[in-house]
Amino acid sequence: MTSTLPAGNRISGPRLAAFLGSWRRPDGRGAAVDLAAALRVLFLDGRLPVGTRLPAERELAEALGVSRTMVTAAMDGLREAGMVASRRGAGSWISVPGKEPDRTGWSLHPPSEIVDMAHASPFAPPELAAAVDRARLRLPELLNSHGYQSFGLPEPRELIARRYTERGLPTTPDQVMITNGSQHALTLALRLHVGPGQRVLVDNPTYPTAVDGIRAAHALPVAVPLDPDGWDLDSVEATLRQAAPRLAYFVVDFQNPTGLRMSAPDRERLAHALRRARTLTLVDETLVELDLEGDPLDGPPPLSAFAEDWVIATGSASKAYWGGLRMGWLRAPTELVHRLGEARASMDLGSPVFEQLVLAALLAEGDDILAPRRREFARRRDMLIDLLAEICPEWTVRRPSGGLNLWCDLGKPLSTQLAMAVGRRGVQVAPGSRFAAHGGLERWMRLPYTLPDDQLGEAVRRIGSAWHGLADPAPPGHGIA
Repeated sequence: MTSTLPAGNRISGPRLAAFLGSWRRPDGRGAAVDLAAALRVLFLDGRLPVGTRLPAERELAEALGVSRTMVTAAMDGLREAGMVASRRGAGSWISVPGKEPDRTGWSLHPPSEIVDMAHASPFAPPELAAAVDRARLRLPELLNSHGYQSFGLPEPRELIARRYTERGLPTTPDQVMITNGSQHALTLALRLHVGPGQRVLVDNPTYPTAVDGIRAAHALPVAVPLDPDGWDLDSVEATLRQAAPRLAYFVVDFQNPTGLRMSAPDRERLAHALRRARTLTLVDETLVELDLEGDPLDGPPPLSAFAEDWVIATGSASKAYWGGLRMGWLRAPTELVHRLGEARASMDLGSPVFEQLVLAALLAEGDDILAPRRREFARRRDMLIDLLAEICPEWTVRRPSGGLNLWCDLGKPLSTQLAMAVGRRGVQVAPGSRFAAHGGLERWMRLPYTLPDDQLGEAVRRIGSAWHGLADPAPPGHGIA
């Protein structure tokens, strides 16, 4: 167990209470066990990274409205499990059992039996191995160079520029930079444009790793709630005027986690508001190629088409192809790309050359790879919806037209409790609060449809068993939206 006090930010009692959400069973039984289990969920989904300094037990007890004795009992259990370390005079902090954290859940189940429903990440397509072989044959021609590519190899940049042009946004290769995933692009934008204490506008709910990146840059996420049917642009415009954020972050194509897609008229209105407020915006287009009900080229134009000088568009191979490739890109005006390249120099000297060759081989295949992949995801989406309608008919589930997950309304604020109960059954899920910028969203849970059929079916059966074992479940009658 880690015994040395590591560096890390301290989380206050009220903020930790907000993260915990609805952690306690309605009948009040086993409160210390429930609190420890809820804290485990926060450890596992990354909201409390290793090294995070915890509030004093008295402070946390006051924030939760419970006795200090109960908090002490929960912390003692976590200390025994090696998840919390303490030292007199230094307080307590998040630790790790053994040498490496067991990201499958510190569960009673062995890793081989864990069903991962927390990550909306597909397995690699069978064509990936052939792309690796083609890249291997191309590699010798680059071995006589120094290998540093600050902006990326010409070939993948040209292919990405061509795709943006096909989508209605004329683009040249010098407007494209290859990155190590879309999160890397966000980190570059934050480093270039946002200082400590400055605001970044985000949706609520939103992609949680983006919020983590904003906080890691010591910036402040300012959340605008999403309506069930889409973006509240009146609220977005008011927040742009009143909060004056330095940066905005949006996912307008199959938004993660809701699956919503912004219409072309709304994109034009949003772009006008961004130009008027002079707010640089990063638009995450990682899911844009996963249109499950149409051709991606027939979708709305990129947001950049309406406010090119104020938008950095980012993409990634992680959702369409495979997360293990760790390749992404950004698209922006040429001058801004060069400024981002200058900001990058202190982080790394470019993306790996071999992986760029693999990315180029995949991109060159285009819809030969992606079209059957989209059909398979659409089939699994419908399978997951049917399973939930049968096993959890109390839930309301919207059928997304793209992306990789369902955003499920449980009807009751039991998401964290359900995540805890499901974890005890060997399924790892992300509660709705994981996608909230400032806590809440306890009525919601994200469930991806990226697993094979047998794992998907088994996961839903275990989720249903856990759900029906909770006290006071939601009333029936919601169904599929």
